[in-house]
Amino acid sequence: MGVTKESLETALKEKLGATHVEAVDMSDGCGQNFEVIVVSPQFEGKSVLQKHRMVNDAVKDQQLKLIQSMLRVDHAGEIGANWIYKGQYNYIKDKESRDKIKEMWNQEKHHLKVFDEILASTKTRPSLLRPFWELAGYTLGSVTAIMGKEAAMACTEAVETVIGQHYNDQIRKLYAIDDKEIQKLLVVLKEFRDDELEHLDTAVQMDSKKAPFYDLLNSVIQVGCKTAIKIAEKI
Repeated sequence: MGVTKESLETALKEKLGATHVEAVDMSDGCGQNFEVIVVSPQFEGKSVLQKHRMVNDAVKDQQLKLIQSMLRVDHAGEIGANWIYKGQYNYIKDKESRDKIKEMWNQEKHHLKVFDEILASTKTRPSLLRPFWELAGYTLGSVTAIMGKEAAMACTEAVETVIGQHYNDQIRKLYAIDDKEIQKLLVVLKEFRDDELEHLDTAVQMDSKKAPFYDLLNSVIQVGCKTAIKIAEKI
């Protein structure tokens, strides 16, 4: 679960002797992005950079919870993506599309392998809903592939649009954390974001927008992806 306003304020008061702390959750209650005002006598004579590092040190445990929540979502997303592509690959008839889906699926397999390793190294609990993500992903991939290659690509476009935005949101949040391990994670997230956006471009080039009921399909899949992200943050 993400960081709570109360736990963050408590940590800052205890470790910095803060006389005033005001934390505002900017992530719709998910605990993944806070704006914080801290007043502490320990800041006296310190530079802005030193104050920033003092705050970071004080909330290390809270930051770990934040990172674990992010990683759980990313891992669940890669599980879903793998099963979407598996479903599409098994049912798509067009050879060109099938070859391209296989290429994108191989990249998602790599992403999942990396996140498996990161979860283990950070002692992050994976989502408890893995069987559901697998079933939902395979069903979505299979159904859109049966609808035709354009619908399969419309599915990819919708999913990768949400995932690209999600990675960008995470990258912006992590930039604020002064930590060498976080900087390494940022490199991974940027690489994977670029892969996902490349998949999006590929889908558009392969006529995703010509899919039957394109607008409805795109909207429903994007809402489903955003809902899945919210659920995976906590479960």
